[in-house]
Amino acid sequence: MPQNLNINKPANKKPTVALVGAGSLATFLAVALNHAGFKINEIIARDSPSSRRKARQLATKVGAQAVTAHSAGLDATLLWFCVPDHEIRRAASTLSDHLLARVLTHQKTIPRFALHSSGALSSRELYPLRAAGVMVASAHPLMTFVAGAHPYLYGFQSTVPFAIEGDNAATRLARQIVRALGGESFELPTARKAAYHAWATMTSPLLVAFLVTLEEAASAAGFAPEDARRKSLPIITQTLANYSRLGPAKSFSGPLIRGDAETVRKHLEVLKKHPRAREVYIALAKVALRELPVKNRDDLKRLLHETAS
Repeated sequence: MPQNLNINKPANKKPTVALVGAGSLATFLAVALNHAGFKINEIIARDSPSSRRKARQLATKVGAQAVTAHSAGLDATLLWFCVPDHEIRRAASTLSDHLLARVLTHQKTIPRFALHSSGALSSRELYPLRAAGVMVASAHPLMTFVAGAHPYLYGFQSTVPFAIEGDNAATRLARQIVRALGGESFELPTARKAAYHAWATMTSPLLVAFLVTLEEAASAAGFAPEDARRKSLPIITQTLANYSRLGPAKSFSGPLIRGDAETVRKHLEVLKKHPRAREVYIALAKVALRELPVKNRDDLKRLLHETAS
């Protein structure tokens, strides 16, 4: 069986890494790890023309080899899975079979650790690898990764938090890597991963859905989506800055904090032709009545109840 890696050694003894997958997350992560001084040995892709092409492109960027599961050397210290959630366990099982064959025949060094970066699933998805003596954990970066964007995963501008859970040795290694990237890590109980991911989904994907709803509301005032985005970005940016510096209560403004039920009534009336935007408006107004400083609360509650019924 493989011996444990002493991950308390100085940071110049960085583990070597093999990435499983070559999509958006794998691309951002591979580049960040490479910049932070980690050696990327392999980019392991599915055996399809498009996957192999992506793997070759990424491997060229970071000085790695592009391989498939069947041709992989699997001699890195760490396997990092960056594949869709529903593929993690299957990929782990496939690689575990290859690793077990090597363990049983006393062949080359095999990975000692494995991570995946799903926000919703726990490290249990990697349990097939335990049969080969691999310690496992999950390390989910609380960040959005889309083509054309440039989130900072490494360097002095990196403040990306990683949610980590799993085997003790593997979580220690994950924290070491996050520190080397310049990020911060926090431990997450396995039982809370689904709740954590619901929150994470609201921070970006559903925030984008809300911004799309803003465009629909702006259309009621005669603005095209592109014009609405341009005009609304200054107030959105300032609101986020206020929220960060002052907290939610002191960042709250508008008719609800003033208790202006008549203005809210007018809003709801004009949004009747835009029912999806109206539904979101009512839902968020109810949150404000419950959680934020609002005047004339009783009248506003009655108004929202009447319009929702």
